[in-house]
Amino acid sequence: MDMVMSNLQQQRQVTEQLRREAALKRITVSKAVEDIMKYITEHEQEDCLLVGFSSQKSNPFREKSTCVVL
Repeated sequence: MDMVMSNLQQQRQVTEQLRREAALKRITVSKAVEDIMKYITEHEQEDCLLVGFSSQKSNPFREKSTCVVL
């Protein structure tokens, strides 16, 4: 009996998740790509991979100090 109740509860959770997903506002792929391209264009001056870092200290990917074992 517990297995039936567990399965029923699981199915209810799946149903609720599907209802939430079905209620989401959807847009076309072409509109999504257009929005992404607009965002990238507007923020390209802030992208460190494109413009680099103003100083080596502000670079979070710089090599840390080396450790020498004697």
